[in-house]
Amino acid sequence: MSAISGASAPSSVRQEMPWLIIVAGSIVAMLTFGPRSAMGFFQLPMLAETGWDRTTFGLAMALQNLCWGVSQPFFGAIADKFGTWRVLTMSGLLYASGLLIMAHADAPIWLHIGGGVLIGMAVGSGSFGILLSAFARNVTPEQRSMAFGICTAAGSAGMFLFAPLSQGLISAYGWSDSLVYLGILMLLVPLFAIPLRGNSSSGSQSEAQYKQSIGEALKEALGHKSYLLLVSGFFVCGYQVAFITAHFPAYIGDIGIDARYAVIALALIGFFNIIGSLSAGFIAQRYSKPYFLAWIYIARSVAVTAFLLLPQSPTSVIVFAIVMGLLWLSTVPPTNALVAIMFGTRHLGLLGGIVFLSHQVGSFLGVWMGGYLYDHFGSYDPVWWLGVALGLFAAVVHWPIEEKAVLRPAMA
Repeated sequence: MSAISGASAPSSVRQEMPWLIIVAGSIVAMLTFGPRSAMGFFQLPMLAETGWDRTTFGLAMALQNLCWGVSQPFFGAIADKFGTWRVLTMSGLLYASGLLIMAHADAPIWLHIGGGVLIGMAVGSGSFGILLSAFARNVTPEQRSMAFGICTAAGSAGMFLFAPLSQGLISAYGWSDSLVYLGILMLLVPLFAIPLRGNSSSGSQSEAQYKQSIGEALKEALGHKSYLLLVSGFFVCGYQVAFITAHFPAYIGDIGIDARYAVIALALIGFFNIIGSLSAGFIAQRYSKPYFLAWIYIARSVAVTAFLLLPQSPTSVIVFAIVMGLLWLSTVPPTNALVAIMFGTRHLGLLGGIVFLSHQVGSFLGVWMGGYLYDHFGSYDPVWWLGVALGLFAAVVHWPIEEKAVLRPAMA
């Protein structure tokens, strides 16, 4: 009970879920998460036509993840001050532009600008950090983890839908035209984002906010031990999931398994991710979020170890995809809920964005090292095993996190 004191005390009155906001935000999450989760399907056909190596493609995807992470705190702060809808509109336009440039890239620099920088900024301005801060302003603390789980599950649904959609488009129209069609689809983001209008001063929870400047919020957060542990642990999540998203289709081919199982695997990850995200929202609302996160990272390390050591076959690929799907984005609801518990919702876009920056630094390393080490050693195994070790590290750093509001003079 003490874990949700402080920031949540004024919200004890029963309140219905704001379903229009939740449904609209979930559709946006599905659209913004979908194409970037399917980038791995474009790697081999693009490289076959252009003659580039996997390091070139890996660097573009690494830049995408890094730009996503670096831009998200800034877009989060802009959304907190000027409104979520404006930032999401920018996301749709950046996404469409990046996919179009990537589709017509005739040199690696354009792949890196379109598929890397622009798409990265598009996801940074339209990802969970932006959406969940809007949710947090409009739901009670008691509803927060469940609402976060619904939005995260919608992002998972995007992965589930866009894996077969992207592969089908590539088979029918080629990789270049497929990217154009996905770009056109991203122009729907500003339309669906309309119900998410408002900034940090709006919403049903605005009266409970602690007034402080951006500088004061940053100083408070960066001096808070539990927040710093959360930031360091989320780095591992980014490393693990980004490597699999970008390189798993190629890895499947390398071990002699039919390419269609890569489509099945990523679709299964997306589908079971829906179940995992909803379950994570439910569990995190009722049990210790730090302990729950620690067990998620331990389970990931166990799953990868079993997949690498046991005989690899289409069946093992499917089982691995199901298990990883359940664990895939299950870290997002409890992680963002912890930030909201610690500091409230006034600067949640900014502070949640900083946590996600750490996630994306991990993503950059996971994607880039996947391509780099493969080109140098002809194997993805070193990257897999490093991910196992990092999962155990993440479990250790999450264990001592305190699930309670930061002490402030006015609240003492």
